[in-house]
Amino acid sequence: MRIAVFLAVAVSLISLTHWYLWRRLVRDTTRAGSRARRVLTLVIVALPLITFAALGAERGGADFTLQRVLAWPGLFWLAMVLYLSLALFAGEPLRPLLRKALERRAQVAASRTAAVARSEPDREAAVAALAQKVAAGGGPVPAQEAEAPEPPAAGPHEEAPGADLSRRLFVARTVAVGAGAVAAGTVGYGAYGVLGRAPKVKRVTVPLAKLPRAAHGYRIAVVSDIHLSPVLGGRHAARIVATVNRTNPDLIAIVGDLVDGTVENLAPAAAPLRGFRSRDGAYFVTGNHEYFSGAAPWVEHIRELGIHPLPNSRVELAGFDLAGVNDIAGEEEGDGPDFARALGGRDTSRASVLLAHQPVVIHDAVRHGVDLQLSGHTHGGQLWPGNYLAELANPTVAGLERYGDTQLYVTRGAGAWGPPVRVGAESDITVVELASRQA
Repeated sequence: MRIAVFLAVAVSLISLTHWYLWRRLVRDTTRAGSRARRVLTLVIVALPLITFAALGAERGGADFTLQRVLAWPGLFWLAMVLYLSLALFAGEPLRPLLRKALERRAQVAASRTAAVARSEPDREAAVAALAQKVAAGGGPVPAQEAEAPEPPAAGPHEEAPGADLSRRLFVARTVAVGAGAVAAGTVGYGAYGVLGRAPKVKRVTVPLAKLPRAAHGYRIAVVSDIHLSPVLGGRHAARIVATVNRTNPDLIAIVGDLVDGTVENLAPAAAPLRGFRSRDGAYFVTGNHEYFSGAAPWVEHIRELGIHPLPNSRVELAGFDLAGVNDIAGEEEGDGPDFARALGGRDTSRASVLLAHQPVVIHDAVRHGVDLQLSGHTHGGQLWPGNYLAELANPTVAGLERYGDTQLYVTRGAGAWGPPVRVGAESDITVVELASRQA
């Protein structure tokens, strides 16, 4: 029932949004019955259908080539819909202002025409008087005096036929072109941040009361939400690996949402992950998207890549315990987080670091005495103003915060879900440096 209600609401919102886009971008900018209106209407109808097809092909296990063909236009259209709608909304107050400005301009032109028209009788009388003077033998008339101006094309307060329609079209097209330019520029720059450059490296120092002096300065490279997919492939993975390795970390923590697809389709894209280098290795916990893609096969494949999964388990490292829990999406498969299994029976005098994909499990971490939880999942909102929605669903959207005796750090992630676009929430890889209060 909930799924049906959600789908009904989602379809209604999407339909309403596209009706608004059609009205402002097609109906208001073209003439009824024109070829341009028919073509643009077809485009507005086709693009959301391609988006649904792209999302369905990924989840439905369609041929990978077909997934890639549909993903590029379909997923980019998601971002364009958002920023086209926002830009057009912002342009609504400009419409009446532009029309009034054009009407005032037309009125000024009409007033000038009226002034010229009022002067015509006097000028015609002067020409007639001069003609009489010539007839009476008064001498030749200068050419400039003898010429009478052409009569005005329209009356002093008349507009050319269709002037109001032309103004409406001009205003609609001006706002549409402006909104399109803003949306395309925003999406293009956001795509460059994901596809054209490596994630930004952030550094944060986290003091842990139980950390021994010998472990002071220990560096953990936190990577999340890589989202290998039909759009983000091996080049994306290689860029992330190179960025992480340049930080020379002691340990690499991959906190979920590594993939959006099956091992069969994305194993080549994941191959560069074998190149991760750190003193104590790389560790992984599942995110919700692993359960959409087949978590068990991916856990095994990740192990083959030389990365150590931590499925509700922990390892003892020099100076602290490193634990990991499965994502809460695994609960539907009987494979959800088990904090007792991951953290039970350990020496509580030792510092503990927990890898958990979603920040919402922070309260479980607090109850189990975790010193530091490392998470991702939020993407920092990914597409502004999505950060405000992310704040409603997560205790922390990005950065470091304290909950009781437990600290939580949330990375914005190194990739993107859906459209490979980020606006107002650039991707990052964070080097967390642990600090001992004994140092």
